[in-house]
Amino acid sequence: MDVIAYKIDDKIVDTQTYKAENLSGGAEIYYENSADGLDIIRHSCAHLMAQAITELYGNVQFFVGPAIEDGFYYDMRVKKPNGESLKEEDLAVIEKKMKELIDAKQDLVKQYSTWDKVSAKYAKDDLKQEVLKRIPQGEVTLYSQGEWEDICRGPHVPNTKYLRWFKLTRIAGAYLGGDEKREMLTRIYGTAFADKESLNEHLRILEEAKKRDHRKLGEQMKFFSFDETIGAGLPIWLPNGSRLRTRLEHKLYYALRKRGYEPVRGPEILKSEAWKISGHYSNYKENMYFTQIDEQEYGIKPMNCVGHIKVYQSEARSYRDLPLKFCEYGVVHRHEKSGVLHGLFRVREFTQDDAHLFVMPSQIKENVYEILDFVDKMMGAFGFHYEMEISTKPAKAVGSDEVWEVATKALKDALDEKGLKYGIDEGGGAFYGPKIDIKITDALKRKWQCGTVQIDFNLPERFGLEYTDENNEKKQPVMIHRAILGSFERFIGILLEHTAGELPFWLAHTQVAIIPIAESHNAYAKEIEAALLDLGADSKVFNKNETLNKRIRTAEKEHIPMLIVLGDAEVEGRKVAIRDRVKREQSEASLEQFYELIKSKINEVTF
Repeated sequence: MDVIAYKIDDKIVDTQTYKAENLSGGAEIYYENSADGLDIIRHSCAHLMAQAITELYGNVQFFVGPAIEDGFYYDMRVKKPNGESLKEEDLAVIEKKMKELIDAKQDLVKQYSTWDKVSAKYAKDDLKQEVLKRIPQGEVTLYSQGEWEDICRGPHVPNTKYLRWFKLTRIAGAYLGGDEKREMLTRIYGTAFADKESLNEHLRILEEAKKRDHRKLGEQMKFFSFDETIGAGLPIWLPNGSRLRTRLEHKLYYALRKRGYEPVRGPEILKSEAWKISGHYSNYKENMYFTQIDEQEYGIKPMNCVGHIKVYQSEARSYRDLPLKFCEYGVVHRHEKSGVLHGLFRVREFTQDDAHLFVMPSQIKENVYEILDFVDKMMGAFGFHYEMEISTKPAKAVGSDEVWEVATKALKDALDEKGLKYGIDEGGGAFYGPKIDIKITDALKRKWQCGTVQIDFNLPERFGLEYTDENNEKKQPVMIHRAILGSFERFIGILLEHTAGELPFWLAHTQVAIIPIAESHNAYAKEIEAALLDLGADSKVFNKNETLNKRIRTAEKEHIPMLIVLGDAEVEGRKVAIRDRVKREQSEASLEQFYELIKSKINEVTF
């Protein structure tokens, strides 16, 4: 395999830099599907795409074109010669031009200049000036292939011949610099790999993801909707979706109570003074909504922690009371930019399966272990594999470095002592403390960040929390923030795509579709419907004036896992004809056997 770059002390340089600066040592990065290799291939492919677009459409201005997790994109200001904007069908034309440039085997050449010279060179290009604002004064590098060039720090592959296995995936709009008050640019996404097989597998997954899109499934299964007259990012839960969600909430509530959690509830709007004490006002204000009441400023809560702190402060606490575990299905609001809203994955109102534990320092590890055991049982119930990552102090944070070091060490020690593997996300912590992030992998091998466990010494100090120890002295508790699902909205969206809408029986919005063949069988159907509800199962009678086959198809389209068909034989024999839609199996059972089956399937999962 060819070497396309080098890694020296965690810095990646391309081959020409390595040779030009007489560097030595470091690790070779090969032309392969490693994380570093893909970043270089994809970043270079973004430049190749930009060159192709320039040659096709002439006067194009480019903003930024980075590699991202699954590919790359470039933001640009572009019009076709006839003045029209680019459309999805234009991607094939751009791809064809890119392949011509690949066949030309052009070198990607690094050039060195100064900030002042580059600024003068692009004096009439406002997008390049925006890029330069993000670059400090001093040396600036550019990369070119053929007649095309752009400001870039690199690194890049040596030649366009390394960019053969790519695909442009979609066109979108993107606000300049992510600021929704500024101009909307055109963004083109693509992906690239080091071999044909990996590209084809990725494209297969993308096609499968389109079929599993939770927004389409949510509409088909009548789970939720969005309405612009209500507002963007504010989901409306329909009866089917609400049944599923309530079933999940009830199952989780029982598991919480077994583990000693107490349900509490904080208000959804608090005076800004509380958010100033917590640090949200100075560190999280841009993500919050505010209003005025009686000439005082209030903030709608983006998190539940302050309310739970006030529950803790509602009475004096002793070491004998700890750990205290408060849980809440807390509705929160966060200001998300309209450009990032995406179905249930990114919304402005959502409900967290939130909890806060108040513990003595000596109790941190045992409670982290218990939470991680809870995580393991829940993720196993849904068929998710997961990994963990410790996120450390971000740029905007409260508390001293010493406190952060103690909190971060507590998390690392807890995982190390159990021999649990984890990665490090430098600077990815919450502003008040480090955290363990739980990242699940779905059926399409996509990773999602859901649960989190956060150690917080800062909020207890800022709010003056205390407990009396065994020597009758006042001590400060440690606060553990934790969520396992993250939010019900996002988790349900992930679960719909993970299962392609084939939800497990115990969680399905409707467990049983009851299909009477004729009107004379309706009474028996209604009797069974009532009995199933007493057993904790939801069912639906399909007795419209339609053919039997059409009613069966309708029930199957709603992804109901079990169907029972009722005719004369079933009514007379007090039995049911069962169709397991998931297993594609048919069977017959007495009514008593059927009810026992339902009870066992409803209770087959515990956390």
